[in-house]
Amino acid sequence: ANGYYWSRWNKCIYSSHDLSDMVFIDNYIFNKDVFIQYNSTVGQFVGYTELGVHNAELWNKDPNQLQQERAEVERYCKHNAKNRQTAIADKS
Repeated sequence: ANGYYWSRWNKCIYSSHDLSDMVFIDNYIFNKDVFIQYNSTVGQFVGYTELGVHNAELWNKDPNQLQQERAEVERYCKHNAKNRQTAIADKS
């Protein structure tokens, strides 16, 4: 590649067993720097560079894009956390 590196990392953060404090974070990264991030606590995209701010403004105006990100707490985070808790409980 031309020396450019693009990636997308997402993570789920929680501390209680009932998963009520679950937070979904979706990072868009270019050359190892986060340029835009969605945080379910904030409920919208936040840009950290000129390109990120521009994209955040566009994506925050799109109700479908926001709804898809908001749904990830249930679809991705809580689903996987429940599976992990079940697997851990089965081994104890």
